[in-house]
Amino acid sequence: MKEKQLREHILNVLSGREAHLDWKAAFAGIPAELQGVRPKGLPHSLWELLEHMRIAQRDILEFSRNAKHVSPDWPSGYWPESPEPPDAMAWAKSLKLFARDLAAMKELAANSRTKLFARIPHGTGQTILREALLIADNNAYHLGQVVLVRRLLGN
Repeated sequence: MKEKQLREHILNVLSGREAHLDWKAAFAGIPAELQGVRPKGLPHSLWELLEHMRIAQRDILEFSRNAKHVSPDWPSGYWPESPEPPDAMAWAKSLKLFARDLAAMKELAANSRTKLFARIPHGTGQTILREALLIADNNAYHLGQVVLVRRLLGN
């Protein structure tokens, strides 16, 4: 596979194409009164899933490009403290930050100067390719949960 084709595949996976759900569609049209509701038998609300995805994606992105980045504590640092957004603006802000960081990872992966297979110098063997696929994998997994929560909430 040529490098240009590989970069296109990475961008497709990060963008929610092919077998992956589009994140914008998954979070579209969720009323505020459902954002913090945990369906019976499930551990997370839509807010918790969104924030987890945002935090994890940010951590992976920053690890990929910043040797001084310090990851949050695991697992507590990757989940919000409350199942509900802290205020009326938090949901929109989280979506905006999620979009910004996803775009940044896509830019990093698309940049022909980025060595996809080179070990990240401050890591333990990770590569940019691995980190981009980790974001796609984590997002796809949790977007599936978002769909399930929405269905159980009648949304």
